[in-house]
Amino acid sequence: MTVGGWVLAVLASISVGLAKGGLAMVAMLAVPLLSLVMSPVQAAGLMLPVYVASDVGGLIAFRRNFDLRVLATALPGAVAGIGLGWAGAHLVPVWGVTLIVGLIGVVFALNALIRPQLAGAAREPSAAKGSVWGGIAGYTSFVSHSGAPPWQVYVQPLRLSPVIYAGTTTWFFAICNWVKLIPYAALGQLSVANLKAAAVLTPVALISVWVGLRLVRIIPEALFYKLITWGLLVVSLRLVWQALA
Repeated sequence: MTVGGWVLAVLASISVGLAKGGLAMVAMLAVPLLSLVMSPVQAAGLMLPVYVASDVGGLIAFRRNFDLRVLATALPGAVAGIGLGWAGAHLVPVWGVTLIVGLIGVVFALNALIRPQLAGAAREPSAAKGSVWGGIAGYTSFVSHSGAPPWQVYVQPLRLSPVIYAGTTTWFFAICNWVKLIPYAALGQLSVANLKAAAVLTPVALISVWVGLRLVRIIPEALFYKLITWGLLVVSLRLVWQALA
């Protein structure tokens, strides 16, 4: 990579680490950043080992802070979604998936911002909704590591506490990333060059995990959800622009 490419790769790794520390939406910046200097497919392959390594730090930090009911309702669909992504890896254009993910995030975020009274009532985990949104999150996570908007659509209305929300999100995507290693390896995206670059970037991501963890524990709950919603809107608009550009 060029110097500029390495700078973007470091920024992408910081975003991944912050996400594993609890600021989930930030991770969606990783692939778009690297896509400025390489193809989205190559960027996804480069970042997956960084995601997996960062997951270790996140899981240690949130080893007791997660909602098992939410994971149980969403993970089966997510695994199915990853399998669907693998099966159709050469059939569905990445831009199409990116556009759909972006539009879902924009609609959800605008609804939460314009009609906040609807976003305030906590809901219970649902096997049906968890399967649907978990499946979409798994599929889009496989294609471009952009599973956060569908995941948000399911989890944010549950109104989990910030720490439980962050921990549940970390566990969900950690398991998804471990599952994704198999198809990514089969598709040749875990090349030696990518693994070497990931080894250099991983320490940056792990330090960022700690920073994200500290921020999650000091941000008030109301502000936490406002920041997540605005972050979802900004990133989703970026995905729409990326898909249509």
